[in-house]
Amino acid sequence: MKKLLLLLCVVFIPAFFFSRCTKRAASNGDKPNIVILFVDDMGYGDLQCYGNPTIRTPNIDRLEQQGIRFTSYEAAPWCEPSRAELMTGRYYPRIKFGGDTGANGKGGLPDNELTLAQGLKEAGYATGMAGKWHLGYDQKKFLPTNKGFDSWLGLPYSNDYKPPYFPTDIPLVMYRDTTVAEYPVDQDSLTVKYTSEAIRFIRKQSQKNKPFFFYLAYNMPHLPIHTTKEFLGKSGTGLYGDVVETIDWSVGQVLKTLHDEGLSDNTIVFFASDNGPWLNAPPRMFNIPKHPEGDNWELRGAGNKHWYIGSPGPLRGSKHTTYEGGTRVPAMIRWPGHIKPDRVSDALVTNLDIFQTFLKAGGGKDGKLPVDGYDVMPFLTGKTDKDPRSEYAYFLSRKLEALRVGRWKLRLADKHPQLFELQRDPSERYNVAEENPDVVRQLREQMQKVANDVGVGIVNNGE
Repeated sequence: MKKLLLLLCVVFIPAFFFSRCTKRAASNGDKPNIVILFVDDMGYGDLQCYGNPTIRTPNIDRLEQQGIRFTSYEAAPWCEPSRAELMTGRYYPRIKFGGDTGANGKGGLPDNELTLAQGLKEAGYATGMAGKWHLGYDQKKFLPTNKGFDSWLGLPYSNDYKPPYFPTDIPLVMYRDTTVAEYPVDQDSLTVKYTSEAIRFIRKQSQKNKPFFFYLAYNMPHLPIHTTKEFLGKSGTGLYGDVVETIDWSVGQVLKTLHDEGLSDNTIVFFASDNGPWLNAPPRMFNIPKHPEGDNWELRGAGNKHWYIGSPGPLRGSKHTTYEGGTRVPAMIRWPGHIKPDRVSDALVTNLDIFQTFLKAGGGKDGKLPVDGYDVMPFLTGKTDKDPRSEYAYFLSRKLEALRVGRWKLRLADKHPQLFELQRDPSERYNVAEENPDVVRQLREQMQKVANDVGVGIVNNGE
């Protein structure tokens, strides 16, 4: 009898656990889990896989090797519009925020905008977020848990919205859902806390028979940069390298958790930066305003240094510009068994497309408003070799500054039109407008059509 019981244990207990694991993997088979890893102000040249010679990013590089890495991925040129386009699939000027969304701002995503989280939640997903929101905070209805996320731990906007970097009386706080969870905020531990939140969420959802979407929006490496003492000095490349390598560690922890929970094969993982590096950061970021008595301000040196900022690599420009250094960012997607590994593509893909692609992958339905993104999954999975899109509009301060169509990019932000042939000159060093007047005319006409459709003006007619 004892031998029989032992035999039954040997045969049926492993079979029970195997069936549980199989059921867990199969239950989400028709709908993939989705994880977005979104960094802040990381430049095109900050990662090893994009040519950085000193900062080590083995985990992000491994993610890139397991999927497709883009060399022509476009985002909006600063924080708020980039996140708005990622979450809604709509060009930023279309969205009526009703005010700013940083400290002192009263604006936020209006109710008629469908977020990616809302669309996936309606499709049966569990949804969670950790990190920077920057799409409204003044009213609770603007916060993530009222925009489709089941849970959120993070800051309502950028980590510099506090004295001495920004003049505000609104305290910088960390939220848990809609209530304050930490004040003052320990910025050294932000990346570690967000990572722990992501791991907790993934482990919890791995025990349930429903797909999940998690949005990890790092505050780093946006100034002021911070990391824990465990990472300080580890990179050998200064504080900026330490911060980037902390993020790389975080990515590694998320990937390991997915693997340990048996979720890797059915989880899409997307990594990107919201915009290029802040090379043109204003003086307020490098000086501490000190209020003596009265209105006189005395400026003295601050903790930030000009070398605490990333690199656009070979690209021209930086954050807050419509040159490629401000909008072309590192980006990659992994989905084992669907997206072939070790691919590098110069196809034009944008934040707008991520919304539509992931919404469709999760079985979500479009909202009532038109979107500007495309479903690029057929391209990613090799079902078509046709480039996902041929046109992208570059907006700044709610005006249209530039338009890319195919290999050409027309930029009208300066005194004279600038025409660049991006396939040959991605660094935008050579203005070929005079040699190609017909191309300038055609793109200018198309810019006017785009501006009219979105409901904005063109920043400069280039005359």
